[in-house]
Amino acid sequence: MKYYKKVIIHVLILTAMLCFITALLGRIQQLAKITCLLEEDTTELLRQQQIPGELYDLAAEYEEKSEFSRYDYLAALILTEKSEQSLLDEYLNLLYRYYPQKIQYIVKLEQAVWEDLKYFPVPLSQPANGMDTSFENSWGFDRSFGGERTHEGTDIMASLNERGRYPIVSMTDGVVEKVGWLKLGGYRIGIRAPEGGYYYYAHLYDYAEDFKEGDEVKAGELLGFMGDSGYGEEGTVGQFAVHLHVGIYVDDENGEEMSLNPYWALKWLEPQRIYFHETQTPKGGNYAVR
Repeated sequence: MKYYKKVIIHVLILTAMLCFITALLGRIQQLAKITCLLEEDTTELLRQQQIPGELYDLAAEYEEKSEFSRYDYLAALILTEKSEQSLLDEYLNLLYRYYPQKIQYIVKLEQAVWEDLKYFPVPLSQPANGMDTSFENSWGFDRSFGGERTHEGTDIMASLNERGRYPIVSMTDGVVEKVGWLKLGGYRIGIRAPEGGYYYYAHLYDYAEDFKEGDEVKAGELLGFMGDSGYGEEGTVGQFAVHLHVGIYVDDENGEEMSLNPYWALKWLEPQRIYFHETQTPKGGNYAVR
């Protein structure tokens, strides 16, 4: 009888040890899973912002039936390249459990990029008059003017190569943080949106009004007109085709400015455009109207 008791005790001990080892291995696997994920170049993944519009819409759909926000899901989509909600939930639970500060920082960046977006920056023409636009994913392309560098934005090209023809509106609400001439950007304006994203519009022909730093603007408000200014001293034009350069910047963990790829945000915004009628202005441009 004593022998059987010893056997049972040993079996129970072994079973407990196996359960403990299994649980430990499971936890190690979980940690390895997300540690490997975060050991990738997370910053570069964030900078690429490869979130097509349908995935943003999917994240918003998941938000309706989950404790996580759409920005949690956007972060998980970037980090995992998965789209199933159950898998994203699994990763998010692990990240919030083991790396709460890291995931909160990443989610904050996604919110800064996506929360304030309302309108595509180049309105539609009404009536149609051939004033089309096009853009491609040129973020990170090589640039040489002013030294070797990479392209930190998306260029929206004009089908009509005419300065001052295309109105430019603000994509977000916000406050004017920078305005005036830059050697690379020509006449530019930078808007700081409520969630912290900095939206940069460059190579303008002219401004819609005499903007000053600290001025408040609303999404859809006319900022100026598309041009080809830049790449020289103030007033330089003609160094490239008429277009709008759009940049999106956020502050990283160290408070340093970091550029993110605007292409996917612009693709999502493209159907959300306001209309304008051509109305001659004192400077020959067009005023945008809703």
